[in-house]
Amino acid sequence: MRYIFLIFISYLYLQADAHIFVYHRFGDYKHNATNTSVKELTKEFEYFKTHNYQVVPIEQILKRIEQKQSIPDNWIALTIDDSYKSFYHNGLPLFKKYGYPFNLNIYVEATQRHYGDFMSWDQIKEASKYGTIGLHSYSHPHLTKISLEEVKQDTQKAYDIFVKNMGYKPEIYVYPYGEYNQKIKNIIKKFGFKTILNQNIGTVTKQSDIFDINRIALVGKVNIKTKLRYKTFDALWIKPKSFPENGVLKEIKVKVDPKYKKLKLYITKEGWRDIQVKNGMVDIKLNLYLKNSRTRLMLGPDVYTISNKLITKQ
Repeated sequence: MRYIFLIFISYLYLQADAHIFVYHRFGDYKHNATNTSVKELTKEFEYFKTHNYQVVPIEQILKRIEQKQSIPDNWIALTIDDSYKSFYHNGLPLFKKYGYPFNLNIYVEATQRHYGDFMSWDQIKEASKYGTIGLHSYSHPHLTKISLEEVKQDTQKAYDIFVKNMGYKPEIYVYPYGEYNQKIKNIIKKFGFKTILNQNIGTVTKQSDIFDINRIALVGKVNIKTKLRYKTFDALWIKPKSFPENGVLKEIKVKVDPKYKKLKLYITKEGWRDIQVKNGMVDIKLNLYLKNSRTRLMLGPDVYTISNKLITKQ
């Protein structure tokens, strides 16, 4: 019986998903759209603590992915984007109290030009004693709305200023607004980052693309138990590869495990729909005008076990 139990546990371990969450502001009620109250943050941290979740440095998860090793289901990594002062004053003390590591990603221009709402380089260096620091662009542009040369220039400027002030090369890059496409991804990769983080709903497994790591946003009051229900659905997206030139989505084609006969598909502004699977292939003909220049496609057996595809108009 003990042997069977160990086999069962090993199977779960092999299928395990880690969760990476992203925060922005803390205790800043002037900007509720991106704010997490200290009370809410405490509630989430207490949930992690009392339900046996282990908050680990994001590098620990990334190392598992690089080595194609399974990641424990109870691992969580916490990231913070933009480096608002509210993190330094309201969020950091709680991270220190619980001993939770974090990854803080810097909006470089805001710090370099001393924008009032953002951390200084001295504050960032102080925070780096308790977490790791990554790069979140120079001017925080919509990367898909500028030229590829401008993407390169923005990244280079951010990179150089970061190195000058921090004394080391950044290893993590985060897309502003979570917007990107394959051409942008290829440019960012050339800077030698160890990983690139997106802001797509979903989890990470040993099969995750190290240069396209999912993070789930935690803003306002959230049901953290529900957020932790998300799992990765194994799927190979064949079509679409990118945002259609005329804005009309003609086909969705995805290879999945042949055991599935029915799945659920989500399209931004269209919601969820039930679809048929034939011989391990989803092949849907459409003539759908995409209402958003940033359109998310999600596929899975249920709304929590999903594979993500983000297509963004360039």
